[in-house]
Amino acid sequence: MKKKLIFCICCILFCATITFAQTDVTVNKVYKVGIFAPLYLDSAFTGTYYKYGKTFPKFAQPGFDFVQGALIALDSMPLPNGNVQAHVYDSKAYVQNIQWLIGNNKLDSVDIIIGSVKDADYTQLASFAKQKNIPFISATSPSDGGVTNNPFVVILNATLRTHCEGIFSYLLNTHGTDKIYLCRKKGGQEDKMAEYFRSFNEANGKPLLTIETINIDGDYGVIKNKLDSNRTSVFIGASLSEDFANALATTCNDLRTTYPMELIGMPNWESFAGLKKSIIKDLPILYTASFYNAKLDKFSKSIKLAYSKKFKSIPNDLTYKGFESVFIFSRLLTRYPNDMMSHLNEYAYRVFTEYKFKPTFLHKNQQNVPDYFENKQVYLFKILNGKVSKL
Repeated sequence: MKKKLIFCICCILFCATITFAQTDVTVNKVYKVGIFAPLYLDSAFTGTYYKYGKTFPKFAQPGFDFVQGALIALDSMPLPNGNVQAHVYDSKAYVQNIQWLIGNNKLDSVDIIIGSVKDADYTQLASFAKQKNIPFISATSPSDGGVTNNPFVVILNATLRTHCEGIFSYLLNTHGTDKIYLCRKKGGQEDKMAEYFRSFNEANGKPLLTIETINIDGDYGVIKNKLDSNRTSVFIGASLSEDFANALATTCNDLRTTYPMELIGMPNWESFAGLKKSIIKDLPILYTASFYNAKLDKFSKSIKLAYSKKFKSIPNDLTYKGFESVFIFSRLLTRYPNDMMSHLNEYAYRVFTEYKFKPTFLHKNQQNVPDYFENKQVYLFKILNGKVSKL
């Protein structure tokens, strides 16, 4: 089956040469895909002069890798139901930024937006998608950006609320009779997480689990007073702070030989190098994640080969996310062009991640319109003696 693809590059990605296969153009409908990522081209160039010589600016690497994954997808995916015309936009452009593109009607013909964006860029694209009734796929941000009553927003990277919900489900299934402690420090984010767990636990008016909150204000020794050598104690590290995570893990590690315990952290704990150091031994530390890719499948192998040929290096997770989001949703658009949002869970087949999209209703309205659609599938991982495994 031949692939049908028209591709238009709306920016030059630094000094890299981008190549892709051209294909035949038929009378089939052409679907326009807008791909947004923070490329910082205006920061890297003065006119046509590249500021960084033979080096590559680290601040531009995430956007660059996401776009490279998108390009590989566009160059390789089958499109049986139509043609795709893809445009790449720099979300951090100084002049032709998102506000300028919208104000000058440059995005009016776009059929779908796929973005690795956050903050104001996220909000502007979400608002535009609602105005034009087109899907906006937020591929990497774990935030809802304050979006409400917008049934055209799709969040791939589950929000913190959903991660906490996944942790609660795990506790309900595996630690129903154990002692559970929610450990936190002062902070607005910590207040939100505590409220999430409270709302899940008391959804039916009566607590399902016995969860005690421990407020830690620099003294982690308070944890020892809660332990029982005859029962497993489960600690939820309800904070995104790396210092807090390291201190809590170190405290639990010092007590693990006497008291059976398990420590559960937040999704960003995955990136904390201190939790994988050799000084933390035999203490299981769990965390959740929205994406899982063992990188053993045919897609991963082809991405790695294409990326290494072009750049003589190994792709990172953002490259795979760029590939997956464009591969799935460009094809989904051509398959269900008039009602894609009603078929989010009907993509032809899995690429890396098993998604489970559901409407989210945080703000009630008379029309029963969801605030957005979110991927509710989260994976549970365990760090043990420096090694990470999927549960």
